Amino acid sequence: MTDVSIRALKPPQKGQVTFLDKSLSGFGVRVSQGGTKTFTVVYGANRRRASLGKYGVISLSDARKEAKRILAEHTLGKTRPRTINFQNAVDLYLAACEQKNRSRTVYDYKRLLERHFRLGRTNLADITKHDISGRLNQLKGTPSEQNYAFVAARAFFRWAVQNDYLEHSPIEGLKMPARTSSRDRVLSNVELDAVYKHALAYSYPYGPIVALLALTGQRRGEIAALEWDWIDQNARTITLPDTLTKNLRTHTFPYGIAVESVLKNIPDTGKILFPARSRGIRRTDGACFNGWSKAKKLFDAELDTVGPYVLHDLRRTFSSNLAAFGTPIHVTEKLLNHATGTLSGVAAIYNRHSYMDEMRNAIEKYEAQFIGFE
Repeated sequence: MTDVSIRALKPPQKGQVTFLDKSLSGFGVRVSQGGTKTFTVVYGANRRRASLGKYGVISLSDARKEAKRILAEHTLGKTRPRTINFQNAVDLYLAACEQKNRSRTVYDYKRLLERHFRLGRTNLADITKHDISGRLNQLKGTPSEQNYAFVAARAFFRWAVQNDYLEHSPIEGLKMPARTSSRDRVLSNVELDAVYKHALAYSYPYGPIVALLALTGQRRGEIAALEWDWIDQNARTITLPDTLTKNLRTHTFPYGIAVESVLKNIPDTGKILFPARSRGIRRTDGACFNGWSKAKKLFDAELDTVGPYVLHDLRRTFSSNLAAFGTPIHVTEKLLNHATGTLSGVAAIYNRHSYMDEMRNAIEKYEAQFIGFE
């Protein structure tokens, strides 16, 4: 195996292929369908595999030396954790995830690890159980996010142990946060009216985001990530790409004059409607708004007539209100982009009708009856 031969390797049509080095048993480079090349070494009776790093990030010479070290330590019956910092380990972990997980899953792991466990250049072996529990405790106000963060961290540290970066995982021994029960909160018409009107008067970006959530019934991550190119103002439709939606399906839905009014008042921020900010300065790296907890706390402080709620309750309220004036369930599911339901299985394959007219009619009724637009 040489640099020339590695550069010449072609990605497979499907899945991934491992090319082995004839000079060192078990050492090779794995090529994914997307063209990513990762050095690996397989050893032991159980054919244990360790990822050594991406080609281009780590040289062939260094990868071969590391493979020899791992093989030698296995032969001698000992393993020694390799020195690596948290961020580098996360990069390797995500590269490994790309080989076997959907892109949306990798995106979620990356978001959770980098947002809630900002340990940067801290040596992986120096991270303690207290470091992890402290960061999880900061998420008590958002139990679902706390659960997701716990699962992502547990998977990452188990991978680190399996690949000899750690002897023991710092998360082992920590209890899984209490699972959240299924929510059934629906805002009353009075509460919805209060939230919506407050959102219209509230400052950018959180105010317009909440207004759009109330008007469209979409998920908060989908609205926060909106780009101007996805909005057809002539047709009054918004198209969410499959890389953003929960069910990995492109989702096009209509909007009414209320959404149009909100969009007109959003400042020109470039490609993204709601870009993230760092220390008050708008970020230009494509990151979208993510300061949910702090923003909602400030927003809700002025809502005396509204009981406790989470933003997802606006989506449930949207669905319930559509049902209240007789919107067919399959039209509501099309608006919400539900992956399963009335139009599923064989029916979903053969029914190619977009229901755009039916969705638009439902949106117009919704705005007129619940939002106050004639």
